[in-house]
Amino acid sequence: MTSHVSTRPITRIRHVAAVLGIVALVGFMLATIPACNTVEGVGRDLEATGDAIGDAADDAKD
Repeated sequence: MTSHVSTRPITRIRHVAAVLGIVALVGFMLATIPACNTVEGVGRDLEATGDAIGDAADDAKD
């Protein structure tokens, strides 16, 4: 005689894991969107600093 083992709990666990994975992915994406603007701002600041250093070097040559 074979015993029937229900796979229902495993299916439920997989479903919960999939939902939690999607929630984590969406949360990560929402957390990184503001970082894009921050990195863009840092890039502009670094560019302005480089321009200022270049201008100071040009003035020192004159």
